Amino acid sequence: MSALTSTPPATPQVQTAGAVQARIAWRTPVIYGVVSLISLVVFALMTPGDDTTRFMVSSRGDFTEIAPFAVPSQLTALLLSVVAVALAAWATWMTAQRVKVPAWLPMVFGGVVLLAFLVWVMAGNSNAMPVTVLLTSALVLAVPLVFGAMAGLLCERSGIINIAIEGQLLGGAFLAVVVGSQTGNPYLGLVAAPLAGALVGWVLVTFAVKYRIDQIIVGVVLNVLVIGITNYLFSTVLTQNPQALNNPPRLPTLPIPVLSSIPVIGPVLFNHSIVIYLMYVAVAVLQVMVFRSRWGLRMRSVGEHPKAADTVGINVNRTRVRNTVLGGAVAGLGGAALVAAGLAFTKELTSGKGYIALAAMILGRWSPKGALAASLLFGFADALRQVLNNLGSPVPSQFLAMLPYLATIFAVAGLVGRVRAPAAEGIPYVK
Repeated sequence: MSALTSTPPATPQVQTAGAVQARIAWRTPVIYGVVSLISLVVFALMTPGDDTTRFMVSSRGDFTEIAPFAVPSQLTALLLSVVAVALAAWATWMTAQRVKVPAWLPMVFGGVVLLAFLVWVMAGNSNAMPVTVLLTSALVLAVPLVFGAMAGLLCERSGIINIAIEGQLLGGAFLAVVVGSQTGNPYLGLVAAPLAGALVGWVLVTFAVKYRIDQIIVGVVLNVLVIGITNYLFSTVLTQNPQALNNPPRLPTLPIPVLSSIPVIGPVLFNHSIVIYLMYVAVAVLQVMVFRSRWGLRMRSVGEHPKAADTVGINVNRTRVRNTVLGGAVAGLGGAALVAAGLAFTKELTSGKGYIALAAMILGRWSPKGALAASLLFGFADALRQVLNNLGSPVPSQFLAMLPYLATIFAVAGLVGRVRAPAAEGIPYVK
């Protein structure tokens, strides 16, 4: 009896710690190392030693005016490049030790390399680099991308692939121009623009949900359709009477008292039209609603596991329809942002911004704040192209024209890493 109730001998423990460890991903440290070496060789060592680079950070109306200043180009670029090399080495060591790289490191690394590039590209230039103008332009150019990325997020979190962001932006811009020109009121154009985007979103989700057609194909076809319609109307209607139909008023600038007078920060963040402030609100509200509300939980459950969502009483297809139409309206608002400065409508005004917004959403990992950061990156690349073209630089103009698209490719290919889209994305749900 005692033999039957005796405790069996302990099984030797097998050391499996090494077997379960994930493989170290060296891609990011390698990228840091290559970029830092390029900065050291090109931006530092190839800069003439006697050149200086001038910066201008103040603008009119600031509380305190900071005079333009100059820095020694080669020494400054060398110090910044050394910092970049040190950060790359630290990131490599942490990766080898399987320690998570802090979130601030890539931001600091990117800022240091960017400053080294600006010092190099403006070395010996008689003009000063207008830092405030550059940052302000980056924010303004990023606004349509932010709204487009928010539209893609709303659709794809509920399971609908929205390739039609380009068409939604273009439709919103067209309707904003026409309504604003006809009424003479830019705010009515701003209100009308989401209607065009919502219409494109409704067509997309109708074919995707009701007829179960491939969502990517429908999105591409809608983009071509909207481009064709707007090009036709531009050539046959707007050009016949441009004063009445293609002459929108500019959205007025609404500086926030006190905050708009803070040096650098004020002009960049608090001296814009209402569409910029709407972007701030949209990102903040969606960040809370998507991850901290019942509505957001339902939306994400429909995009991740629609069958489970259906079993607890959530109408899957109705949720997808509502979110896709809402996403289209948000993208239409981004189209209005394209012409908020009183710009006339031209053929293919968006120039691929819808696809860049889609890349920003992926780079931001389907998160509002992540999409905002990615959109600012792409907007900065576009603003840098414009500023350098105006000031003159040793970089060929053809390369500057490619800069926003190159930034998109390198960011998505080199910075995204492994991301997981919503599991039910693009899959029709049949109850």
